[in-house]
Amino acid sequence: MSRIFDELFIRYPVLDVCKNDIKNAYNAMVEFYDNGGKLLCCGNGGSAADCDHLVGELMKGFLKKRPLSDNEKQSFENPFIADSLQKGLPAISLCAHSALMTAFSNDEIPSLVFAQQVYAYAKKHDVLVAFSTSGNSENVVYAAEAAKAAGIKSIAVTGKKESKLSNICNVCIRLPENETYKIQELTLPVYHCLAAMIEEKYFEI
Repeated sequence: MSRIFDELFIRYPVLDVCKNDIKNAYNAMVEFYDNGGKLLCCGNGGSAADCDHLVGELMKGFLKKRPLSDNEKQSFENPFIADSLQKGLPAISLCAHSALMTAFSNDEIPSLVFAQQVYAYAKKHDVLVAFSTSGNSENVVYAAEAAKAAGIKSIAVTGKKESKLSNICNVCIRLPENETYKIQELTLPVYHCLAAMIEEKYFEI
């Protein structure tokens, strides 16, 4: 694995118990991006904020600028746009669609709001990243079940206890804490590491 991966465990040695699961999550992300897939993510509260944050790191430059190639720039009539845009890694936060979420929650069963989006968006080679400190958040669990039904893989980020998500998802990063805020404090460096490694793989310096 990369220097970025090794540095994560130097800075956060408590995460050493998650090393294989983080590596498996990275490999799953490489598999779907290699095949033209996209990332979907969902969570509640602080986990919803993590979804938006992760999407931000993937959809634009994180540690690198990711400029368009000369061939890509030729597609634009306006050089200002061509010189300013960056390459992105397709990712969607299912927490960010307030009109859809409130409409669905008003008209249908609110706990299925993420499942509805997963099933509608999911295409072959996509992946769901499900954030839940307990691993048992009902709407996130339903989203993971919808991902399974749609035939796409899922990655969960939870606390240390076994949970519904750890049983449903293809990969589960069980962070070694039980209290919500402590789990959240370890969530950020994990997805920063994943985003940085993915960027390193697909974009030159």
